[in-house]
Amino acid sequence: MLYLLDANILIHAKNQYYPIGRVPEFWAWLIHQGEQGNIKIPIETYEEFKDTKPKDGEKDELANWADQADVKTALLFDEEADIELVRQVTYDGYLSNPTDADIAKLGRDPFLISYGLVEPNNRTIVTAEVSKPRLQAANRKVPDVCDTLGVKHINGFELIQVLDFSTGWRV
Repeated sequence: MLYLLDANILIHAKNQYYPIGRVPEFWAWLIHQGEQGNIKIPIETYEEFKDTKPKDGEKDELANWADQADVKTALLFDEEADIELVRQVTYDGYLSNPTDADIAKLGRDPFLISYGLVEPNNRTIVTAEVSKPRLQAANRKVPDVCDTLGVKHINGFELIQVLDFSTGWRV
């Protein structure tokens, strides 16, 4: 199974659960899992956090981490988006007639889900978004769109269970 990470997985990990400087084992584990071909990040998703900057204008810790050559080599997904699948995700998963404002609101999520749609039995989207089935159109959440299109999805905690992360994973 290939796990495709949503940017929010890394952003939440950095901000809430596994700060880069305090739990470096998690970030090394991600690189290792990428090298093993278990975890990948599509370029469209990677671009969501690779240049993040706090108010001081300097790249934040996550952007600096993402900018490292070994991180890019291990985690960037070496596949181009299928534009027809991106359209399918947008029109069948979100809304049939999106405006420019709708497209902007969707962000890169249709790309992420489209990569899962390429091989729905062998790829799983990993997102921190929580299902909210009542939301409609551009407000829909990744898990709900995945369910509509038959793409597997899990959250970050499920990922660390499935791939057995622990701070002593190298032992």
